[in-house]
Amino acid sequence: MTLPDVAGCTAVVTGAASGIGFALAERFAGDGARVVMADVEAPALEQAADRLRERGAQVHPVITDVSDGEAVDALAAEAVDVFGPVHLLCNNAGVGAGGLTWELTTKDWEWVLGVNLWGVIHGLRAFLPGMLAHGEPAHVVNTASLAGHVSAPFMAPYGASKFAVVAISEALFHELAMTGSCVGVSVLCPGWVNTNIHSSERNRPGGGQADAPSGESAGMAVDMLRRVLSSGMDPAEVAALVVDAVREGAFYVFTHPDMMPAVETRAGAILQGHDPQLSMNL
Repeated sequence: MTLPDVAGCTAVVTGAASGIGFALAERFAGDGARVVMADVEAPALEQAADRLRERGAQVHPVITDVSDGEAVDALAAEAVDVFGPVHLLCNNAGVGAGGLTWELTTKDWEWVLGVNLWGVIHGLRAFLPGMLAHGEPAHVVNTASLAGHVSAPFMAPYGASKFAVVAISEALFHELAMTGSCVGVSVLCPGWVNTNIHSSERNRPGGGQADAPSGESAGMAVDMLRRVLSSGMDPAEVAALVVDAVREGAFYVFTHPDMMPAVETRAGAILQGHDPQLSMNL
């Protein structure tokens, strides 16, 4: 199922205050959609919404912690109340925390999985029934990552969450097809994109830095992310690829063709019974 034109549709984007989320909201609004922008970072969200309003966009910001199921239920209800039935849902909110797996705390895991995995689960549970019920063409985009296909050191919680999002999205694809649904689904798997996910500790519950992973390995992971992200793809380019996928009904949305050999290498190692290989293509 495709959604050939977002003009006049209602779109909901989580993690919309910055990065890929803001780029998605900006693109959808520019194409004529009414956009509900959700994010946990209140000042940044208000500023982002104001930027789009100044251009004449119809946007509505909602402070939302996607790890909280009741908050996502409230987001879904508010979206329908303000702009009507939802046609496009982007479960995009994401955070990152890293370090040596055995040095990470339970709180580290709960935070990353709460946002990256449970945020998607809550979004699907809260929005999909309404999208199916209104019977009009609709689409879901779940943001995973290339890290949902290729594992990397110092990123166990992030990778676990993104592998899970890919698996959920694939299961959803089959379910929607089997039931003859009017809703399509895509899974966004970006490589390095110029966002501020490396500083996502700023939005961590309890004040962030007090509970942030400590130790040399955690610092190495953050420094590595900061360096590679600064030269990454412009989020607007990612948004353009997502719009194309929604219009064409494409499932997998990869942003970096030059990184795809890493996926092939992993699959080959599995098929040949080899140990995991650390790819140099990332």
